[in-house]
Amino acid sequence: MDSRYIPAEIEEKWQKTWTEQGLDKTPKNSNKPKFYALSMFPYPSGSLHMGHVRNYTITDVIARLKRMQGYRVLHPMGWDAFGLPAENAAIDRGVPPAKWTYQNIAQMRQQLQRLGLSIDWDREIATCSPDYYKWTQWIFLQFLQAGLAYQKEAAVNWDPVDQTVLANEQVIDGRSWRSGAIVERKLLRQWFFKITDYAEELLNDLDKLTGWPERVKLMQANWIGKSTGAYLEFAIVGSDEKIGVYTTRPDTVYGVSYLVLAPEHPLTQRVTTKEQKAAVEAFIKEVTNQSELERTAEDKPKRGIPTGGKAINPFTGEEVPIWIADYVLYEYGTGAVMGVPAHDARDFKFANNYNLPIEFVIVEPEAVADVDFQQEEPPLIMIDYDSAYTESGILINSGPFSGMNSTDAKQAIVKFAEEQGFGKLRVQYRLRDWLISRQRYWGTPIPVIHCPNCGIVPVPDKDLPVQLPEEVEFTGRGGSPLTQLESWVNVPCPTCGTPAKRETDTMDTFIDSSWYFLRFTDAKNEQQVFDSSKTNDLMPVDQYVGGIEHAILHLLYSRFFTKVLRDRGLLNFDEPFQRLLTQGMVQGLTYVNPNKSDKDKWVAFNLVDPADPRDPKTGEPLQLVYATMSKSKGNGVAPEEVIAKYGVDTARMFILFKAPPEKDLEWDEADVEGQFRFLNRVWRLVTDYITAGVSRENANSDLTKSEKDLRRAIHTAIKAVSEDVEDEYQFNTAVSELMKLSNALTDANCKDSPIYAEGIQTLVVLLAPFAPHIAEELWHLMGKSDSVHTQTWPAFDDAALVADEITLVIQVMGKTRGAIQVPAQADKAALERYARESEVAQRHIEGKEIKKVIVVPGKLVNFVVG
Repeated sequence: MDSRYIPAEIEEKWQKTWTEQGLDKTPKNSNKPKFYALSMFPYPSGSLHMGHVRNYTITDVIARLKRMQGYRVLHPMGWDAFGLPAENAAIDRGVPPAKWTYQNIAQMRQQLQRLGLSIDWDREIATCSPDYYKWTQWIFLQFLQAGLAYQKEAAVNWDPVDQTVLANEQVIDGRSWRSGAIVERKLLRQWFFKITDYAEELLNDLDKLTGWPERVKLMQANWIGKSTGAYLEFAIVGSDEKIGVYTTRPDTVYGVSYLVLAPEHPLTQRVTTKEQKAAVEAFIKEVTNQSELERTAEDKPKRGIPTGGKAINPFTGEEVPIWIADYVLYEYGTGAVMGVPAHDARDFKFANNYNLPIEFVIVEPEAVADVDFQQEEPPLIMIDYDSAYTESGILINSGPFSGMNSTDAKQAIVKFAEEQGFGKLRVQYRLRDWLISRQRYWGTPIPVIHCPNCGIVPVPDKDLPVQLPEEVEFTGRGGSPLTQLESWVNVPCPTCGTPAKRETDTMDTFIDSSWYFLRFTDAKNEQQVFDSSKTNDLMPVDQYVGGIEHAILHLLYSRFFTKVLRDRGLLNFDEPFQRLLTQGMVQGLTYVNPNKSDKDKWVAFNLVDPADPRDPKTGEPLQLVYATMSKSKGNGVAPEEVIAKYGVDTARMFILFKAPPEKDLEWDEADVEGQFRFLNRVWRLVTDYITAGVSRENANSDLTKSEKDLRRAIHTAIKAVSEDVEDEYQFNTAVSELMKLSNALTDANCKDSPIYAEGIQTLVVLLAPFAPHIAEELWHLMGKSDSVHTQTWPAFDDAALVADEITLVIQVMGKTRGAIQVPAQADKAALERYARESEVAQRHIEGKEIKKVIVVPGKLVNFVVG
């Protein structure tokens, strides 16, 4: 038997064996309770990075543990395979998107299999496969039938040179990433999903997600953004039309000094006077070419221009000017806001920039403590602040509402507006309907046909999938290649036979990832999206693992899809993911120039002299810091290099031990080496045990002190590891417990005892979910015929945890002088007696008067002497 631990000789062997034995497949026709463990599936970029390795290792430990605990485990993997990078590859490399994608999938599948993950590969899916996106299209049609899918005009980024729509990530500093042209905003007819119909349920059901991190639930709640306020209408002077605004601060309505419309608002043109028309049109053209992020950035000055039009404040009867400004977006709320500069920080700055009136109508209660608001004519109060007063307070200069506190005034003002017919209470959400249209090729085609007679006609189920044509040319210009394929676009209407046209938009890739976890439950079903009985049996996902960057969109959309499909009668549960673990990032050391912008401040190791780290371009001193691994920072570590040097199990152990899973992990080669040394110690410990060949039959029923101590260490480890991996997934402390057990076995003085044999076997079984290959090899070297991964997870014995003796610390005047062993069950009186009689105490209290004795049961005895 080789005393050396050589990972390369055992890892691929066991991976092949596990596949042949089907150990990782989800059991069928089993009475065991189910457990669904899922990692967020990856985009097939072509190579794994350490972030992937961490994510999949965490989920794999959970899956392996649950199998050993008696669950039938579903642990699948697939590919989020549609998206823009494949089209870019087609343009840059001249490779069809499908070929590029499937090559990457093959490469990454091989890398994942090299990690020894216990994945049921029979359930593998790829969202770009017609077998998958057929059902994505079918789900779209379910949304359409339910009235949850619709078309309307929406603004997009338009490259006027390449004549194509750009995604937000393709717009860099206001210019097209490819042509360099200044990007324009253009209205196109787009498809939307009515997620807003589910806003209230999505918000309320966050309370059901007890297994989710609180910060993720808070992020979703903020994204949904429920607010209760007032809808108020301001009549336009000289017109029958009105401007509707929504406000959460109706108590400030007497302080309105102007209204602001979004430049895109339909009323903008109609309220603009002849004198202002040219200036307004120039401003609109400039603003509408800016991205939403540019227009709403907090650090950016807010710009506006008067339209020349006026509106009437319905509460005061006074005319206020109507402006347009870059910070108001038509898609948000009503596309119009009331400007109350005295009580809104943004409005305060805007008003100061353009010399607009600032009228304070709310003050601190102390400021008007002596004012009598009961007079028939409320007093006019002059207040002036250096900044906006944004808190609640007492209303002043607000007609009949003066003297009321903000809370009461809000209700009274809304009631008055309702009675007068120019306002009402409204609940509003920040959440907007989901724009799912993409003017790209590499995505799921939207399965509708546009007929001049019938309008929008769904593609019949029997004609699904609407497949992507393969013979397309990618130039990056002229919009989606689908629009150029007349033979694909031009089709007869399924309803009336009239010549019609296919929809050429494809779906947002978030559509594909919003239901993939459901398909895994019945991945090869050719007749249905899934068999509901199978899906309802295996869902919801018991443990979902993925990055915090998906906290809002992916997770929110997945919750939305689940609720819609439930309402369509396909599912019997409300939420898709019971528990969520958002693992931290993997960080590596890199050099940074603090004087440069984020984009240019990182400097790769190979460009720097460690003895004198300076920016190779500017000569400025550099700082060595930990930062999230990426190509741009030059601080990535290739998983295959680590595996080649140390083996898969060492990489897994380091990732699990270095930091709690939800925290960022700092890559340190020395710590990787430390885990490799630990696995080598375990290898030697077990192989020495096997080689010794000592008979471990013990005729005595009474255990020696050494055996009792070792048995206590064994069952302490079982208890501690089980608790660490069961609730909070504290894998780092679980690995520490394995190290403690290893040390206890190494130091044991009873290596010929059955207790020692129990300890060796327990160590290997406990190690199995963390380091599966070495555990399997050692298990079989011990003469076992079945897999270590099919063993029952050990249970601890409470009786074994009870110590016969404890260590009692002896203190004199609070200073520790030594320790003694005493019976564990000794009471306070006995502990004092043992301490007084001990040699340790006698040396330090002899000849002194004991004035007081402090006994802390199970811990210490402290003598206070005079």
